This record gives sequence, structure tokens and C-alpha cells, in this order.
Amino acid sequence: MKNTISITVVLLCTGNLMAQTEPSDSIATQELQEVVIQAPKVIRKADMDVYHPSQSAVEASKNGMQLLNNLMIPSLSVNDVLGTIQAAGQAVQVRINGRESSIEQVRALLPETIKRVEWMDNPGLRYGGANYVLNFIVANPTLGGSFQGLARPALNQAWGFYMADAKFNSGRSQWEVYASCKLTEDIKIYRDYTETFTYPDGHSLTRNETPRGGSLDNSLPYYFASYNYVKPDTTVFVAQLTNQQHLGNKTEYNGLLSLSNGTDDILLTERFGDKGNYPSLSLYLQQNFARRQMLVVDFKASMYIGRSWSDYLEQFPDATSYITDIHTNIKDRNQAYAIEADYIKNWNKSRLTAGVSYTANRNRSQYENLNGDIFHQRQDKVYIFAEYFQRFGKWTATAGIGAQYTDFYFKESARGNHSWSPRPQATVTYSLNQNHNFRLNFTSWQSSPSLVETNPVPQQLDGFQWRVGNSNLKTSTSYMLTFRYGFNLPRVGGSFGIRAFTSPNAITPLLHWNDDKLVTTYENSRGLKNLSFFLAPQIDIIPKWLMASGYLQFRMERMRGTGYNHTNNNWSGNATLQFMHWGLVLSGSYFRAQHDLWGEKISWGENLSMIDLAYNWKNWQFSAGLIMPFGEYDQGSRSLSKWNTNEQHMRLDMRMPYVSISYNVQWGRQKRGVNKLVNADAKTDASTAGGR
Repeated sequence: MKNTISITVVLLCTGNLMAQTEPSDSIATQELQEVVIQAPKVIRKADMDVYHPSQSAVEASKNGMQLLNNLMIPSLSVNDVLGTIQAAGQAVQVRINGRESSIEQVRALLPETIKRVEWMDNPGLRYGGANYVLNFIVANPTLGGSFQGLARPALNQAWGFYMADAKFNSGRSQWEVYASCKLTEDIKIYRDYTETFTYPDGHSLTRNETPRGGSLDNSLPYYFASYNYVKPDTTVFVAQLTNQQHLGNKTEYNGLLSLSNGTDDILLTERFGDKGNYPSLSLYLQQNFARRQMLVVDFKASMYIGRSWSDYLEQFPDATSYITDIHTNIKDRNQAYAIEADYIKNWNKSRLTAGVSYTANRNRSQYENLNGDIFHQRQDKVYIFAEYFQRFGKWTATAGIGAQYTDFYFKESARGNHSWSPRPQATVTYSLNQNHNFRLNFTSWQSSPSLVETNPVPQQLDGFQWRVGNSNLKTSTSYMLTFRYGFNLPRVGGSFGIRAFTSPNAITPLLHWNDDKLVTTYENSRGLKNLSFFLAPQIDIIPKWLMASGYLQFRMERMRGTGYNHTNNNWSGNATLQFMHWGLVLSGSYFRAQHDLWGEKISWGENLSMIDLAYNWKNWQFSAGLIMPFGEYDQGSRSLSKWNTNEQHMRLDMRMPYVSISYNVQWGRQKRGVNKLVNADAKTDASTAGGR
């Protein structure tokens, strides 16, 4: 700040001196030496941390995901190869100029156009209950355009990622077309599975599954075309058409079941998946008015047209008929519509934001295995909020209240439910100086029951188990209190803190016996509580050359429901080490998945390790890497129910070497980017068919 003030004063004094010495009808020409201002890597504001990309980080990146990875924000777990962004084991809401976006759209960003990245771990009420928000502030080209291309195939399996993006600009308008495909075809997988069924009379049956192979298909093409019009300080208009395809998301397990009751071994085949399209349309208008006022309106419509299916087969090895033969086929034609309007008023030290949104879901599911029976579900949500921000010297305070009305109804059974839920939120921040701040944040949000959780149509999962939704579920509310200390020290920065979470009426699965059937339904439980301690450092080991960042969390949690009370303690986190010089970027990462307790199940995601070496030359980038150079891939769950105790591990040979080639070319000048501040949420739901 002092450097900025000094430079400004010098320039003003120089300008005054020139005005006094030069004749009024002449134009002075002077070649100025380059002025470089070294800004802090992170600026800690009351409501966000702001990261400004360094020149070396920009030069070492060919798209927005790579730049985000090179920023090495400690709390974030960024994986450009797999296309994931997480924080503390949870999803991160990604936005571009305030507009909610996808990871594919982040990949399409040009690193040179990203002016800053805003990281919010306490987002306000207008972010729809998101736990974390990452906002890219971008300035797009105004004339000419750009092209990006990327190919990243694995060398030993049919796996990879491919994309192309083109932008064209004319005056205040910009057009963009994008296409990508995540390729996953016939990846060999297997499952370790053991389960014990305990009946109400006390006797039990254990089934051990010995794997006999399996496969995974999950190729996902993604396309979008967009148009935006920007009249600086006055009007912004954005229109975007998007389509995501599931070409054939399929998982198959083959195994040999051995039973504790002495029955002969049984051959097992389990297949499930889905196939369909998710087209969507987004329209956005922002209008600025006098006295620093703004009105923002966003509309979104989306559809899901597709089907989900599952097959579960059991037979004796030498038999031609099946002991258990279950086929479920659900054809969906679902729609969602949303509109949101926000009003924003700014003063010198304060800000008022108020808004209202309406979301409508219309779901139509045809059960082809039930004689083609059709079921309709309607769900409507209305959300209103007001939030006020005020600065008091080194202190800032934000307080707001929202309210959500939820109503859903099943046409065929004439059953439904509705509820009002308040959503209070408050944040207090004390900034000792630019390098140290303390923040206390309280937030809350609502979770509406999904189509799967409320659909009363019985679905058979295997020879013992069924699933039936509960149309009497109520919207659940979650609360979170976080204390966080952010610091910048020489060569070390980051944060540490404590987070307390509770969801007193969380929607969770519930198991019970109905005659000889073990039925999974859903309930508003007695609640989940957890307490987390976290540390997120960033260390300059050799400034501008070698950097390390990471996130370490220890969490204690307790889950209570009808007839059970479970606890879970676990460590999770990630660590990244990166060397950057001479056009080379060498990085190594390790990710330890969070183990989540929900209902009577503990589940965990992927434990991953990666190494990658990239070389940048002009408009090209060449890289090679290895996924899982050490460790064993493991993704699975463990059930704690007294009626069904089981443990499942999904494994595959994830040790995949890959190569990557990127090419970027740009032409034209720069202009201010689109600044979309709100985003209406219209996400279509989809059915789930079977699967244990």
C-alpha cells in the first residue's frame, strides 16, 4: 500500500512539473522504465481471500484449471487431470465473474485474462447455501479471439480428456463455443464385499463376495455456446446453451458368493448405470442505476431426458436358471425452471443485498419393469433473503436472514409435504493488519428431499433388499459455526481454525425388516454433529522456484437416528509440492479422502497420488505424468446397521501414465469481462435404479 501511494505521489508531482515547464501547445514524449509492484500473494478481506496470479504462474498455465492449481491455494484440493475441485472433502461452488459455472467452463478460461481469484469459505446468503465459493474475475478479449486445444490420453487404458474452445469478439459482444469429452471406456475394476444380515429373531446370514472382475464405462461429452453483451457500467446480458451427455455410464461387478448357512457358492452379476442428456438454457441481465444501485435478474431452464437401469443376477455355477433375477428400468423426462432477482445498494462503508428466487421441478418417471407405470412428482421452492454489510474501522460485520418455502407433491398417490425454514447468517471479522485477520462466521442452509428419497415406488435391490422412498420427509436445516485465523508471514501463509456443524433433522437412510425383506427407506433423523480442526499452510521453500501447500483436518462426529447412535473420528487432507523454473513445472500431490458418517454408513472417496512434469514452449505445453505412482486405489463404504453390517471396497488399476499436449493462440485486444453477480439454480433431478 505504501509503495502504491509513493508511486502515485511521484507521478502526480512529475505531471505538475511537466505542466509548468512545457509549452501548452506541445505534447511531451518520454519513454518510462518498467515499474513492477510486488503485491502480496493473498489479500485477506473481511469476506474473502483474494489471490492475484503471478506472472510465472500465468506463463506456466494454459487454462484456468492449471492456473488455479499453480496458485496453490492451501484449502483447495485441485486436480486438473481428473477435473475436480474440493475443499475439506466437500464440493466447491465455482463462479466466473460471479456467475455459477462448471469446471469445464473454468478449463476454457485463458490464464492471461484471469485478473484475480476470490476464495470464500463463508459465502453470503445469495450463494444458495454453498459451503465454499471460488470466483474467477476475468477480462475477455474485445477484438479478434482465441483458440484452445487439449488432448490428454492415458497410455495403458481407454481413459483421457479432450477439449477445444474458441472465442470471437466484436465490440461489446463476444461469442464462445466449447466442446470436451472425458473418456472412460472398459476400465477393469473389481469389488471386495462382505455383509451380514441379522434378522429380528436374532439369527444371521453372512455373504462373502470373491471378486471375478468387472468394468467401468463413464464417457461424458460436454458442449456449450454462449453470447454476452457488455456496456461498461450500464448493462450486461448473457445467454448460454449447454448440453451434457451420459453416453453410457455403466458399472459391472462379477463375483462368487459364499454363504455362512452352507448353501453352495453362487455366481453374482450386478450391473447398473444411466444414459441421457442434460440440456439447459441460461439468461442473465444486469442493470446499473444511479446512486450505486444494481438490479440483477437470472433465469435458467434445464431438462433431463434419459433412463437409469440395474440388473442383479444370482445363479448356481452349473445351473441355467437364475435364483434371483431383478431388472429395473426407469425412463425419466424431468424439467426444472428457476428465476432469481437481486437488488444491491452500495455506500462507502456498507452494502445491502436483497433477493428472491423461485425454483420449480417437474419430474416424470416411467417404470418400464412395472408394466410401464408412470409417476409424477412436483417440487416448488421459494427463497427470499436480505443481508447487510458494515465496516467499523478494523472491524466488519455482516448479518442477514433468509427464508425458504418448500412444497412437493406426488400426483398418483396424492401425497406431499410443505414447510417454511429460516436461514440466519452472520459474520464478524477483525483485521489486525493486511497480514493477519480473525473471522467468526455462523451460517445455515436447507436441504430438500431428492426424487430418490421421496419416491414411494418399491425397488428391489437384490434377493434380500428393497428400497422405498418416504413422501412425508421434511426439508432439513444445517448450521455451521467457524472460527478462522488467516496469516501472512515471510515465506509462510495460510490459515487454521475450528469448525462446528450440526444438522438436527438430517435426511438419512433407515433400514427395517418387513417380513423377509430388508427395506431401505428415509427419515428425518435425530441429527448429525461434528467438530473439525484444520490447518492450511502455503510455504515458499525457494521463492519463485519451489513451493508447498496443503490442508490437514481432524474431524470428530456423531450421528443419531431411529434405533442407532454412531461416532466417527478421522484424518483427511492433501499436500502438493511444486517446482517451477526454466519453463518447467514439476509437481507431486497426495490426497487423503475424508471419511463421512451419514446415517448408518461411513463412506470415503478416492485416495490419490500424482506426479506431473510439464514444459511450456511458446503457445504449446507438453506434459507427462503418472496417476497413483504409489499406494492402492480404494473407494468404498462401511455399513454400521444392526440389520445389515457390510463393508465394500471398489478397486481398480489406477496406475495410469499419461501424456498431455495443449495449444493456445490469441489475437485481439482486451476489454472488461462479464460480471454476473447472481445465479438461479435450476438443476434437474434423476432417478436411481438399484445398486446395493
